Amino acid sequence: MIKDRFGNLAYQLAALLLAFGVVSLILISVDASPSETYKNIFKGSFGEMRKFAEVLVAFVPLLLVTAGLLVTFSSGLWNIGVEGQVVLGAIATTWVYRLLLESSLPPAVIIALAILGGMVGGAIWAALAGILKVFGGVNEIFGGLGLNFVSTALTIYLIFGPWKRPGVASMSGTVPFPDEFSLPLLANLRISPWALVIAFVGIVVIYFMLQGTYFGLRLKAVGKNFRAAYLLGIPTWQYAMYSFLICGALAGAAGAVQVAAVYHRLIPSISSGYGYLGLMVAMLINYQALWAVPVALFFAALNIGSIQLPIVMKLDSSLSGVLQGVLVLFVLLAAGVRQKFGRKAQ
Repeated sequence: MIKDRFGNLAYQLAALLLAFGVVSLILISVDASPSETYKNIFKGSFGEMRKFAEVLVAFVPLLLVTAGLLVTFSSGLWNIGVEGQVVLGAIATTWVYRLLLESSLPPAVIIALAILGGMVGGAIWAALAGILKVFGGVNEIFGGLGLNFVSTALTIYLIFGPWKRPGVASMSGTVPFPDEFSLPLLANLRISPWALVIAFVGIVVIYFMLQGTYFGLRLKAVGKNFRAAYLLGIPTWQYAMYSFLICGALAGAAGAVQVAAVYHRLIPSISSGYGYLGLMVAMLINYQALWAVPVALFFAALNIGSIQLPIVMKLDSSLSGVLQGVLVLFVLLAAGVRQKFGRKAQ
C-alpha cells in the first residue's frame, strides 16, 4: 500500500515537472523569463490580502463545481453540462430575487431562498441532461454541451429582453440588487465568509458521502461497472439521476454565489468558465475529494495571478489556461503510463 502511494506520488510529481517544463519552453520561445513569469503569477495571487481575496472569490465557485463533478464522475458519467448548470443556478437566483424584492420578508431569508432557488435551478438543468441520457439514449457529453449553449442563449435573452434595465439593455447585465440583498463581505475585501462556508460545506458533505455512506458505495459501484451493479440489484438509472441532481444542485449553488456575493446581478458571463475549469480540477485530482481544496485553490491562484502578466510582462493572461491544460494532460498521461507498467508488473 505504502509502495503504491509513493509510486503514485512519483508519477504525479513527474507530470507536474513536465508540465512546468513545457510551459517554460513556450515562455522561452517568446523571449519571456519563466522564473519571472511564475514569480509574477505568485505575487499577483498572494502578494497582498486584496489579491488573495480575489483568489478566494474564484476558489468558491470552482470548489463547488468540483465537488459536484466528483459525484457524477464517481457514477461513471461525464457531466460536461456543468457549465450550463452554473448559469441556470444564477438565472434561478436572479428570478427569486426579482420575485421577492418587494416582499416584506427579511433580507437574510430572501438571500437564503435565492440561493436555494439557484440550487434547484441547477439541479433541474442537470436533470434534463440525465433524462436525455437515461430515457433518450443521448450521450451525456452531447446532451450537456447542447444544454450549455441553450443556457448561454437564455441568459442573453433575459438580459436583453424581459429583464433588461429600464430604457436600456447592455452587456453590463440586469439592474443590480440593493446591498442588503447581498451576502455580507469582509471589510474592504470582495470575499464573503458565507460563500466560503457554503463551498467548504459542499466539499465536506461530498467527501463523507462518497467515503462513508452506503449511498456513496453504490454510486461508485455503478461507476465501476454499470452492468454488474445492475445484476447485483442496484437501481442503476436511479443512481445516475441522483448523481446528476446532486451535481446540478452544487453547480447551481456556485451560480447563486456569483449573483449573491460577487456581481449582485445577472451578467452574460456569470459563470466565468468555472464549469469547464472544474472539469480539469476533478480530472487532475483523480476524483479524490481530499485533494479538491488545494488543487482548486491552485487553479484559482493561477487564474487571478495571471492577470498581472499583461501589465508587468506584456504577456497574455491566457497563459494560465495553457499551464492548466498542459498540467491536466500530463497527469492523465502519467496515470496511463502507470497503469500500463502496473499491468506488466502483474
